[in-house]
Amino acid sequence: MMQKPVELSATIIGLYVGCSRLRWPGKPASAIGKQLIKTAQHLDLTGFANDEQADLSVHGGAEKAVHHYAADHYPEWRAALGAVAQDFGPGRFGENIATLGLTEADLCIGDVLTLGSAIVEISQGRQPCWKLNAHTGVATMAKLFQETARTGWYYRVLEPGFVCIGDEIKRLDCPNPGWSVERVTRARLTPGLAPVVAAAMAELPRLAPGWADAFRRKAEREYSEDVTARLDGPESGAI
Repeated sequence: MMQKPVELSATIIGLYVGCSRLRWPGKPASAIGKQLIKTAQHLDLTGFANDEQADLSVHGGAEKAVHHYAADHYPEWRAALGAVAQDFGPGRFGENIATLGLTEADLCIGDVLTLGSAIVEISQGRQPCWKLNAHTGVATMAKLFQETARTGWYYRVLEPGFVCIGDEIKRLDCPNPGWSVERVTRARLTPGLAPVVAAAMAELPRLAPGWADAFRRKAEREYSEDVTARLDGPESGAI
């Protein structure tokens, strides 16, 4: 007999969208600088109508339509980083949605949730990149994201709808109990993951295809993943 998922819910405290623009000399454009939006936003299968991504090869698309970040983490960042992070708060990391009370440890890959009048499903965690460093002014921010697994997570959209600050996020289904976003994200961001673990995660139902493929590669004993360009920037190689 299937067990009902533990009821989890939270209220949206921040909703953010942004346009792609050139921000750093000699580096690609970015839409990580999101702006707080207080009016309802339409969410379709590839994201919010007024939101953009600069490089669709690594951002956005159906598997990364919405980025949700737990505002619960911001006090931890301020405490750990000191003066440079005292202005860190909801919206600072380029997320679309901010809440209190739900973190990577609470939710699982494949969880289905309400998001305003839309229905969404957790597809994967976030792989931090060098744009976090440039955007926050903390040269090691992407590496710290990776080390802590406080990365937030992405949704694919099952049913479009409208989303606004004050709307409730409520979990409707949890098909993969035990496979928390934190657990899977830590595994994805671990260079030396045991092949047997990687092989198991590659078969996780509802995991984004890109992450499933990455786990299949990590299951090959001879495979070695170079993340230098992603974490340190385009001067280290193509992203």
